[in-house]
Amino acid sequence: MKRYGRAPGPARRLGAVITMVVVLPLSIMAVFSLSPDLGELTERAALISAMVNMPEGSLALLESRFADKIDPAYYQGEESQVAPYVAPFDEGDASAAPQGLPESSPVPAKQVRVADPSPAADNSHPVPAEYRGRIVQENMAGSGDSLIPYGEGLLRNYTEVPADDIREIMERGLNIRLEDTPAPQVLIFHTHATESYEPYDSENYDMRNTWRSTDNTKNMVAVGNALEKALRDAGIGVVHDTTQHDYPSYNGSYERSAETIKSYLEKYPTIKIALDVHRDAIQREDDLIVKPTVEINGRKAAQLMIITGSDDGTMNVPEWRENLRFAASLQDAIEQDTPELTRPIFFCYRKYNMDLTTGSLLLEVGSNANTLDESVYTAELVGKSLARMLNENREASPETAPNG
Repeated sequence: MKRYGRAPGPARRLGAVITMVVVLPLSIMAVFSLSPDLGELTERAALISAMVNMPEGSLALLESRFADKIDPAYYQGEESQVAPYVAPFDEGDASAAPQGLPESSPVPAKQVRVADPSPAADNSHPVPAEYRGRIVQENMAGSGDSLIPYGEGLLRNYTEVPADDIREIMERGLNIRLEDTPAPQVLIFHTHATESYEPYDSENYDMRNTWRSTDNTKNMVAVGNALEKALRDAGIGVVHDTTQHDYPSYNGSYERSAETIKSYLEKYPTIKIALDVHRDAIQREDDLIVKPTVEINGRKAAQLMIITGSDDGTMNVPEWRENLRFAASLQDAIEQDTPELTRPIFFCYRKYNMDLTTGSLLLEVGSNANTLDESVYTAELVGKSLARMLNENREASPETAPNG
């Protein structure tokens, strides 16, 4: 399972810089030198690009799946070596109390009823034994005194921002008011559009699966379509960009999606919200992946994790507090409508183009172990809650505004 660690110290940052500047180029040269065939070299380059620039999910998935194609000396699992917008993190227990949460005065626990999802249903598509991995379904709604509550939601803090400061920011409430206009006010896009899901609701998966697809009916674009429809049905102007920023090259995905965001903000100054829709990847063992799932009205839904970033002084996101307010308000609205649909907000030192609007969030809809159907269902539910929240917070039109 991918572990999100704590805030980096100066030595850790220096180590990461040395790794990126010295070790990484030498490793890449070493990998290339192993392959005299141009076609094979190109494949190795593509895999290296994916591994170096995968900012969330489990890099161990790629590492294990392509072990025969990548020099084992190249990548040793240090997440601090990857992603242009990811600050280095110490590997640690994700369940440990985060920094900024004094042990002497723990935040009161918000007790969440966690019901297990129903068992996997499909047993009609067996996987050859030599390629068979295991899927475990878990309700990852979360509870405990290491989490910071706001309304019906919870936040897991991986920064040095004190818990009291985080609570004070969240308690300011929703910072976004829709205008009375048919113009787009929400942008949906996908930095990693080709991320995809398991084909079946099964206890097993095929370890040869890459969980990538350029077919927009099977990848994150399909999830974005469901979110878009829910917002449009509620009368909210939306633009959904379906660019595959991660294809044909994973390298530079966030830089390319940044240019997409900027172009839409210039074209539609009314846009207040930018939602980057992804899916997670959670691996516990070499052959075990996790499926965050909850059952809603007798139907399985992939659990959502909202990611919002802080700024440790190096990332130039001065208005990160506004994104945090939006994240907390959205999660509260979702949990009011559909309890346990969300995992705790992941609050961290990461950028993810969140410097471009004060309504920027990264949405992880399920994991690679979920099915597309489960994730589309989640997008429908999230879209309805988001629309309700935004419509309840619209700016008053001149006709309805109170006198004076």
